[in-house]
Amino acid sequence: MKQIFTLFFGLSVAISSIAQQKTYIYCGTLIDGKSDNVRNEVTIVIEGDKIIDVQKGYAKMNKKDNYIDLKDKTVMPGWFDMHVHLEGESNPKKYMERFTSNEADVAFQSTVYAKRTLMAGFTTVRDLGGTGVNTALRNAVNKGIVIGPRIYSAGKSIATTGGHADPTNGMKHLLMGDPGPEAGVINSYDEAKKAVRQRYKNGVDVIKITATGGVLSVAKDGQGPQFTMDELKGIIEAANDYGFVTAAHAHGAEGMKRAVEAGINSIEHGTLMTDEVRTLMKKHGTYYVPTITAGKYVALKAEIDGFYPEIVRPKAREIGPKIQATFAKAHKAGVLIAFGTDAGVFPHGENAKEFGYMVEVGMKPMDAIKSATMGAATLLRVDDKLGSIEKGKIADLVATDKNPLDDIHTTENVHFVMKAGVVYKRE
Repeated sequence: MKQIFTLFFGLSVAISSIAQQKTYIYCGTLIDGKSDNVRNEVTIVIEGDKIIDVQKGYAKMNKKDNYIDLKDKTVMPGWFDMHVHLEGESNPKKYMERFTSNEADVAFQSTVYAKRTLMAGFTTVRDLGGTGVNTALRNAVNKGIVIGPRIYSAGKSIATTGGHADPTNGMKHLLMGDPGPEAGVINSYDEAKKAVRQRYKNGVDVIKITATGGVLSVAKDGQGPQFTMDELKGIIEAANDYGFVTAAHAHGAEGMKRAVEAGINSIEHGTLMTDEVRTLMKKHGTYYVPTITAGKYVALKAEIDGFYPEIVRPKAREIGPKIQATFAKAHKAGVLIAFGTDAGVFPHGENAKEFGYMVEVGMKPMDAIKSATMGAATLLRVDDKLGSIEKGKIADLVATDKNPLDDIHTTENVHFVMKAGVVYKRE
């Protein structure tokens, strides 16, 4: 009994000692994600996965504690990307992969994309549509089995029959069948509620709908509205009952208008946004997630024979080049902006290009960074624990060689990544 007690006591002391160990990060420049002020020579003190203090100057530390020297870097909160698809990546064989890839194939490749995203400085993402593997990937990351960002998963997106997220679009009639709410395809108020409840049952974090046609689906229409107001009402009512944040893929104005009036939390892409829609979004506090990078990528690849099916190419040529200008107008009008890229449409890990595209058309670099920190955290309703560098927040940090306020493209090559107090990258 004494031996057992001694072993237990010794183990208790060891655990207590580890718990008291702190990490001091010496930051040459600090952008906290919340304020417009830049601070120089700052110490961030971390214990476990939390920031326990942010001090002016380079604080003294005990010998038992750790320190990380980032005195020649600019340190920021870990970035959010509010629109990714971690299950896959665009390529000329993508449409055939629906028939040749097993769930396990998708799962294994998603781990590569997840790690690449984290190493690019994106410590939190919102995965807006896959097969459900995205939700399993979230669980694997949370358990420490897979290296990747913190994932908020939508599971499978919700569409109408033949809509942008109908998984059977483009298949021969024998394979099309008639997918329903479980597969994310609805055609009534009651089915809309059932689809949301099914996603709750599946363990998703957020709800994604495709309010209009889309570019990359194998269907002709890329912008028409695809839900009735009654269907949207069912989705939003059920989502609100379960506390879900909601997002709507939308290119055409009428689909956006209906989604905003129904109470959607964010509009994704928003390509053909009108003054009326912008006004409605400001009135309702609806966020805009631009995805400029994806727009530019699809417009470029549409000129390569065979990269996309022929039915997709005209949509990519028309929609892709317009998103950056739409973003510029929305930002100038005062619409709330949350950073999002649609990574997966373009290669994962290139997410930070979005910063440059935003700044290129008038957004201040500080505002671009805040859109990927506290702005995104507020939309996702996690601003109480993420999105800024301040006492009590989770220790998600990134560092760049240059100050992004002077050179926004430095965000495309991060030097340091920490998620929840664990260092994943240090060059």
